[in-house]
Amino acid sequence: MAALLALGGALCWGVGDFLGGLASRRLAVITVLAVSQAIGLAGLFLWVLVAGDAFPGISQLLPAAAAGIAGLVGLGALYRGLAIGAMGIVAPISAASPIVPLAVDAARGDTPAALQWLGIALVLTGIAVLSHEPSRAGQRRVAAGTGLAVLAALGFGLFVVGLDAGADESAAWAVVAARAASVSVAVVAAVVTRASLRPPRQLLPMLVGVGVFDTGANVFVAAATTHGAAGIVAVLSALYPVVTVVLAWRLLGEHLARSKRVGGVVALAGAAFVAAG
Repeated sequence: MAALLALGGALCWGVGDFLGGLASRRLAVITVLAVSQAIGLAGLFLWVLVAGDAFPGISQLLPAAAAGIAGLVGLGALYRGLAIGAMGIVAPISAASPIVPLAVDAARGDTPAALQWLGIALVLTGIAVLSHEPSRAGQRRVAAGTGLAVLAALGFGLFVVGLDAGADESAAWAVVAARAASVSVAVVAAVVTRASLRPPRQLLPMLVGVGVFDTGANVFVAAATTHGAAGIVAVLSALYPVVTVVLAWRLLGEHLARSKRVGGVVALAGAAFVAAG
């Protein structure tokens, strides 16, 4: 059951990221974030009602709120990266996020296992292969969206750290606190930057899809952790870039050189090793 739920989360995240990146090619990223995150928040409140958990208190949920802001930054960077770069390059790099909670654990005295060190090496190797491409002069240059993908990985990793710290009393309320914080920051940012919060009608279904799939992923993964080992759930849910890359290939006709495909596989394998260790 845990494996199926985790794979469901990966599928939802992959589809949501693809739609988010696609929408960000037509709208301001902050508009995509504010609208889709608000749609997802409505669904999460329904989850809290179904779960029936008591409100744990504001102080207990502060780490989760901080996690939501970090996750918002990560999503914004990912959507922008997917909009300006190749999805087959940006998505696998963003999957390096498990390195962040691993580094936090190491700082607390919990050193990585041998498998995790191997995973880190593979992730860094994969990122190096994915992020560099030849220019016309024969020199090497950084692929478009690489820096944003690294920022996305950092944001997603901090999201996991904060959510873990804030979910001791209730996972459902922690996710709601995270999403409420991200929606608040996104709306304020939209107002400050004068970005429209009323997207064109023809793009609204796409934004609804982003919010629904992102929320669905949160629910699937949270449920999966209650049925199986967190390490296995982390490994399977980290496969979301595969879905994004396949959709970009099939629907957008995006093709990558063989070296980039190998680099993507290496980066994803490394992320899986880090999470499994």
